[in-house]
Amino acid sequence: MKNSIQARIINALKQGSEGVGVTDVRIGLGYTCVKLDNGNLGLAWTAQNTSGSCTHENRAGKLAGSSASELLESLVDNAKPLSRTIGLATANALISGLPRPQTAEEDILDLVGVTADDKVAMVGFFGPIIVKLKKIGCKLDILELKNDRPGTVSPEDGQTALSNCSVAIITATSIITNTFDDLVGRLNNPRAVIVLGPSTPMYPQVFANTPVTHLAGSLVKDAAMAAKVVSEGGGTMLLRPYLDFRTICL
Repeated sequence: MKNSIQARIINALKQGSEGVGVTDVRIGLGYTCVKLDNGNLGLAWTAQNTSGSCTHENRAGKLAGSSASELLESLVDNAKPLSRTIGLATANALISGLPRPQTAEEDILDLVGVTADDKVAMVGFFGPIIVKLKKIGCKLDILELKNDRPGTVSPEDGQTALSNCSVAIITATSIITNTFDDLVGRLNNPRAVIVLGPSTPMYPQVFANTPVTHLAGSLVKDAAMAAKVVSEGGGTMLLRPYLDFRTICL
């Protein structure tokens, strides 16, 4: 994973993670959050974990009190998706304390200017965006790892859609599922590549020299309430009042 997106994230944040402590880790059913000793909170989608027992995280009870640099390294754990979740949440907590680049508040589809002539390949199921895209009338292919929803296809069956699309929308959870690098590697010069969702690392340097053109993620504006919603099993819609959704144009 030397040149993987996970390794790039770690390399970009490693120095800034030194000396930073972790005060709270909450692994909810929908999202995981990591809080640092400077008060910053980061979110990431909770990967499904098949542990074979009632213990899903062997470090439970010891995560809070760890160093941020230690948990950041979890992002390159090939064996445990839940460890990668914790690693990305830690990365996002570290990013939230960095100087913020200029962001846009416009709807991402308006910002990109999607029209009926576009061919859109969406990796992940983003219901509200699907509704908007269908109103626009563009060609839309939806790729999911577990393509059990009507109208979706597996990433393998969606290879042609990825290579032919003019706009790609890729869920940031692909960083956790270890599929991000493969997905962007299948693209064939689309005019826009959007990384989407609250798990998105809002740090442009990580995506330098990749096809990514937009980071459409969120910044936590109420850490206490976001952590509470995570603890109680809430997802994106319930977290929305406590997040500030923004887009960074690369």
